[in-house]
Amino acid sequence: MLLLYSKRCMLGHKLLRLYCLFLLLLVVCCTPPEDPIKCSTGNSNCTVTNSYGAFPDRSICRAGAATYPSTEEELIAIVASATRDGSKMKVATRFSHSIPKLVCPGRDDGLLISTKRLNRVLNIDTEAMTMTVESGVTLRDLISEAAKAGLALPYTPYWWGLTIGGLLSTGAHGSTLWGKGSSVHDYVTGLTIVSPGGAADGFVKVRRLEDGDEELNAAKVSLGVLGVISQVTLKLQPLFKRSITYVTKNDFDLGDEVIRFGRKHEFADITWYPSQQKAVYRVDDRVSTNTSGDGLYDFIPFRATTSLTLALIRTTEDNQESLDDADGKCIGAKLLTTTLSTSAYGLTNNGILFMGYPVIGYQYRLQASGTCLDSLQDARITACSWDSRVKGEFFHQSTFSVPLSSVKSFIQDVQNLVKLEPKALCGVDLYNGILMRYVTASSAYLGKQGDAIDFDITYYRSKDPLTPRLYEDVLEEIEQMAVFKYGALPHWGKNRNVAFEGAFEKYKNGQEFLRVKKFYDPFGLFSSEWTNQVLGLKGGLTIVKEGCALEGLCRCTEDIHCAPSKGYFCRPGKIYKDARVCTRLNSKKHLI
Repeated sequence: MLLLYSKRCMLGHKLLRLYCLFLLLLVVCCTPPEDPIKCSTGNSNCTVTNSYGAFPDRSICRAGAATYPSTEEELIAIVASATRDGSKMKVATRFSHSIPKLVCPGRDDGLLISTKRLNRVLNIDTEAMTMTVESGVTLRDLISEAAKAGLALPYTPYWWGLTIGGLLSTGAHGSTLWGKGSSVHDYVTGLTIVSPGGAADGFVKVRRLEDGDEELNAAKVSLGVLGVISQVTLKLQPLFKRSITYVTKNDFDLGDEVIRFGRKHEFADITWYPSQQKAVYRVDDRVSTNTSGDGLYDFIPFRATTSLTLALIRTTEDNQESLDDADGKCIGAKLLTTTLSTSAYGLTNNGILFMGYPVIGYQYRLQASGTCLDSLQDARITACSWDSRVKGEFFHQSTFSVPLSSVKSFIQDVQNLVKLEPKALCGVDLYNGILMRYVTASSAYLGKQGDAIDFDITYYRSKDPLTPRLYEDVLEEIEQMAVFKYGALPHWGKNRNVAFEGAFEKYKNGQEFLRVKKFYDPFGLFSSEWTNQVLGLKGGLTIVKEGCALEGLCRCTEDIHCAPSKGYFCRPGKIYKDARVCTRLNSKKHLI
């Protein structure tokens, strides 16, 4: 009977995934994401969240009021007034994609300053190849307007629903080891920032920083603690074309190939599916603008999905977790990766059909996507897959940059874990595997400290914070191995609390950043408990309580930090013995 149930269950999962992915490919419009700020009385008594509807500690961030300046003059007046009143302030972006609590003011009576209406392109100088925009301009609008002028921003994140102010503040990047590297902030040549001032300054200071100003190195990646970025000037390049081909290989030599591949191809990245022992190499280079092709990249996971489909997928995964159905996850993962590969991940040769590799097109049509944002209100019939208003994806993200000198060893450690637990990372493959992007050393004080590979891992998160995941210990060990054994730097806009433990000490110019912070905002009006913790100015980054390790709020030191009543106990790692992870020591049996 149990065998029959298992076969039916796996068949059901397979059919469900086929149905879901079929719908995923067809949907073309959806309900746009809502404003992350909600106020109960006009623009007063507010809460703010991120686009996923939950911070790592699941707390609710409150603010006394929210304001929406539409000009720099209005922004200056707002900061001056709040400074005069001694109010805590935080900047909120249009879609609020940062997972950590960067947007939370220091007090419940604080002020949220939204850049939603600071969304204008101010100037494009085609001769100097520069572009000046307000900080609320989205990446999509930036690259589109640049293209109209025959210009391009060479390296960007792949999701276009970020604002320029937000992606700079968190150090967001694309993928390359070439030139200045893939971080957008390394192409900033000018930046205007509005900060608190003294009475003699009218309680506000407006600083217009340019190349050569040392303080620009602090402002380019600031976590929002220096003030509000008003305007940004970027150095662009002449519009160019790219040629993209995806090549799938066995991952047995991934550790040996990864650096060579990144040095050979300008826009290279790798998507790694550890449980399937394969890696997908993105062969991606510039080609002459005379080369034929009008390709488009509409990445499938960034397209709109029906709410029904999202609910079915989430229900399936919830059931797999509760039934310990690792086999079901592995089947679903293979189905997903096969479908994405067959569909060229959303690439088309002419904006409509995929007819084969290479896909050649202009930079602005290939560098980023996110069509689930292109939408009319449709009563949530469709949505972005992570929209918290519908039953859809709910996940953790562990994203960190491992130095090139350690990448091979880290990859081999992960592969050795998979040998011990072959099904452990099927759940990661369900979220399209581990995205590996190339990054380089930056002049920004809080930018990358050296050439590295950024590993972006997305995985299931339960709605119940006290419910462990399947193979909880393996993902915890990978996270701790990267951060503590190999000294990886966490992505400022992603990650769970544990990834930020001791992170600030890894930045050689960290104290210079704090010096600028003290100068720009001596009373800490743009700082909060979270930013003080992550910058090493205050303790409490680790939250020790029952089940804290399950959510990445702590590294377990006692069994109660895991879920002993459900069979998960605090134990050393399997490969990295210094890790402390929540390991399952007994198995539930589900009998029908």
